[in-house]
Amino acid sequence: MALTDEQQAYIDAHNLCILATGKRDGSPQISSVYYDWDGEHLYISVVSDRAKWQNAMRNPNIAVLIPDGRKQLVLYGKASGIPDAPERDQRIVGIRARWGRPVPEGYDPVAFTKELDEAKRVVLRFTPERAFSND
Repeated sequence: MALTDEQQAYIDAHNLCILATGKRDGSPQISSVYYDWDGEHLYISVVSDRAKWQNAMRNPNIAVLIPDGRKQLVLYGKASGIPDAPERDQRIVGIRARWGRPVPEGYDPVAFTKELDEAKRVVLRFTPERAFSND
């Protein structure tokens, strides 16, 4: 899906969104999460034994709301999972950098992978299919 230049700039200017997935019973599950954006996908770090991951893997139809006061951008689309290194690790490095917690320079990638594995860290890749905004 092609986003407008204004929508792209809005996503680039923010780093926090509200993620909405569907619970097994069909009711919504929402969470505030940090994200990284590559111009095509949002990347969100989650833990594999939590509802966000399990819901999105069961039903990949998810929504994201990026708020800014009364202004907001709502994206609807599909989620897919990135459960393993090396892509998972690279995406988490990007997410952490966007929310002000970059990995230290010269970090040990092997130790970082082990840390993420032990924490059950995974990444949701969100591909927007529809976008709605209000000004």
